[in-house]
Amino acid sequence: MKILDDILAGLNVEESVRDVRQGLFHTAVLTRNCGLAATLPRDSLRQEPPLVREAGSLLMKSTLELARMCHSQRIPEAAIGMATINSLLDVDEARCQEINARELIIEKGRGKAVAIVGHFPFVPQLLREVKDLWVIEKNPQEGDLLEGGSETFVPLAEVVAITGTAFTNHTIERLLALCSPGAFVVVLGDTSPLSPVLFDHGVDAISGTVVADPDLAMRCVSQGANYRQIKGLRQLTMTKQAWGKRAQEVRPAARTQ
Repeated sequence: MKILDDILAGLNVEESVRDVRQGLFHTAVLTRNCGLAATLPRDSLRQEPPLVREAGSLLMKSTLELARMCHSQRIPEAAIGMATINSLLDVDEARCQEINARELIIEKGRGKAVAIVGHFPFVPQLLREVKDLWVIEKNPQEGDLLEGGSETFVPLAEVVAITGTAFTNHTIERLLALCSPGAFVVVLGDTSPLSPVLFDHGVDAISGTVVADPDLAMRCVSQGANYRQIKGLRQLTMTKQAWGKRAQEVRPAARTQ
């Protein structure tokens, strides 16, 4: 995917891989920093094993080799690649806000039509604030739409929130292509790279995670923690507007049926 290639091209990979941990729900990689990515256990277990082909030998790989695993069709391998990318990003925290995605989506979506790709715990709060809400989920909960609903509802939304796991399952470019040119687009979750490269691909805001205490976070990951159980994290949001540059508009117009 071009968006992944563009992110990879901007990384400083002159750093050794110090540790890799893959728990049931999350992956953590330690290079210059610690980076996280969701592991997607339900989707991973539908794939043919081995899910990580070189398990036990990953520390022998170069940092670039590990980062390039983001292209793998095996979800756990792609999660290792995304966590490696996140570990290598030099996040300019002066251009970020310490707010979470829920607050941003409520602010931008109040009284508007909102589509969320991925079911998040704040969905009930959004229902009270927005005009229309479509939640599109590969593993749907009550009230969610199946992932095929993205073709119909994402182009109609004024605000679109896309889970960062769309990088791991390689649906991110398709979802961005479906967004209306006037929509405010947020990518969120710990898999989301806090990289301004995303602004060149039609993203308006990135709500991601910085690991403040790598030892603590990696211990939580390796002991099976879900995101809410991982300690030692900070949630940051980077916006195109705050970044201070106008990204080239590359998002195509939404298709009409």
